[in-house]
Amino acid sequence: MKYYIIAGEASGDLHAANLIRELRMNDSSANIRAWGGDRMEKAGAVLVKHYKDLAFMGFLEVLKNLRTILKNLKFCKRDIQDFQPDVIILVDYPGFNLRIAEWAHKQGIRVYYYISPQIWAWKQSRVKQIRRDVDRMFVILPFEKAFYQRFGVEVDFVGHPLLDAIDAEIKDHPIVEGNFKSRNQLPDKPLIALLPGSRKQEITIVLHKMLSVVRDFPDYQFVIAGVNTMSESFYRSIIGNHPVKLVYGQTHELLRSSEAALVTSGTATLETALLNVPEVVCYQGGYISYLIARLLIKVKYISLVNLIMDRVVVKELIQDQLNTDNLKYELDLILNHRVVRNRIASDYAELRHKLGDKGASHKAARMMQQYLKKY
Repeated sequence: MKYYIIAGEASGDLHAANLIRELRMNDSSANIRAWGGDRMEKAGAVLVKHYKDLAFMGFLEVLKNLRTILKNLKFCKRDIQDFQPDVIILVDYPGFNLRIAEWAHKQGIRVYYYISPQIWAWKQSRVKQIRRDVDRMFVILPFEKAFYQRFGVEVDFVGHPLLDAIDAEIKDHPIVEGNFKSRNQLPDKPLIALLPGSRKQEITIVLHKMLSVVRDFPDYQFVIAGVNTMSESFYRSIIGNHPVKLVYGQTHELLRSSEAALVTSGTATLETALLNVPEVVCYQGGYISYLIARLLIKVKYISLVNLIMDRVVVKELIQDQLNTDNLKYELDLILNHRVVRNRIASDYAELRHKLGDKGASHKAARMMQQYLKKY
């Protein structure tokens, strides 16, 4: 069987790589050609383009690179025609992938979508395009199945691949007490992780707020999980004389070594929960941007944890609520109140179960191959 897989981001590379392994395990003659990253190539795909050449975020950046994007789309279509796959598997990355889906549908090429775009949050009109152009959706969040059914689209819920990725990481790299601290020259004090996001503007705003409570918890040490796209000097300009440490490329290990975390909204909130770390979710954006977002976004919560559970499991401090007093109060609560920590642990266990427990990549690959055999 010939598979053409397109992932345009680091997270897509991770989850697509696990899918590729499962596809190859069940299909020894699998011929896989892909857009993605190093993990997908290592898993056995022939890599056509790296996602680092595709990462254009934000309206202005997309506009500035429009010629490159159109050129990539043209090249991708030509490459698919030359390869003649049995199926195209699209992994999130909707701006690019939905255009490929529309074109592929007109060509009579079977299209599967693994990891739905977050159209339940905004741009719900895209569901019409998905219903028209995608032969089968494989979703990873439990509420997505009900969302698509409202629009007459049958999808398969396979569970969340982060469960497998995190469990594999824990198995391959068990935490040895003190190793993280000694390797990063940290004193022997309990840790609090700071995950201020991945974009410059959100880091600038949110990290300032996070740092405002550092001196209120002298018995703990605060460590920032830096992202590789931001320089150390950028973080240092915000940190100033606050007694905190900055580490790169060790986010999960930092979380696994921490007593609690302050986390900017996004997938990181779910990763933190799956690593069983009590957290406070933090978000603050520009006033106008926030007002526009509130008009466009159609969900009750900003953290995936609360969205999946459909109730407040982790505290969300948004906009004006994100201030020193509230942060101090909520952080003290998840650090020092045993009843609260036990309740969070219980909720996290339920979250895992709602996400389908283990085996998302295996289920997705098996279902895809079963559907392909029918045609």
